[in-house]
Order: sequence, then structure tokens, then C-alpha cells
Amino acid sequence: MSLGLCTIKLRLPENHSLKDKRKVLKSITTRVRNRYNVAIAEMDDQDLWQVATLGIACLSNDAQQVDKVLSKVVDFIVQSRFDVEILDYHIEITPFG
Repeated sequence: MSLGLCTIKLRLPENHSLKDKRKVLKSITTRVRNRYNVAIAEMDDQDLWQVATLGIACLSNDAQQVDKVLSKVVDFIVQSRFDVEILDYHIEITPFG
């Protein structure tokens, strides 16, 4: 088994309040969770209204599958029209179990 963790640092330039930020992040997390069947949540920067850090976790028997799914999630966020910029992301895959 392999466990993959992807951390994505986002910039939300169009947001002017925490309420706007929560609305955008809710849309992203719901769509990613439904489309890719992964766990996703805001991890850091909760009090900053133009920056967010998301954590995405994926578990599979195949490490290549984990990497493929997490890479597709990053691509999905980049290509979708969420009005966000990806500042940085990191994918880490470790054996599990």
C-alpha cells in the first residue's frame, strides 16, 4: 500500500474577505472530493483571506496510481476556473502498512 500526500499553496487574488475565501475553497474541495475520491481539507493559513494551503491524501495499492491521481488533482485545480493561482505544490508518496 502507498499513501500519497499533496500540499498545495494557493493565492486567491480576487478575494476580499474570509467569507469569499471559504466560498472558493468549498467549491474546490467539493469538486475535487467528488471527482477523484480523495480526502481534501484546508491545512494552514485559515486567517489569511488571499492565501490558502490545501492538503490532499490518497491511498492505493499502487504508488504510480497514487502519483497519477494527485497529479490529476493539481492539473484539475490549475485548469478549472476557480480564480486561484497555485504558488507551490509538493507530492510525497510513502509506503503504508
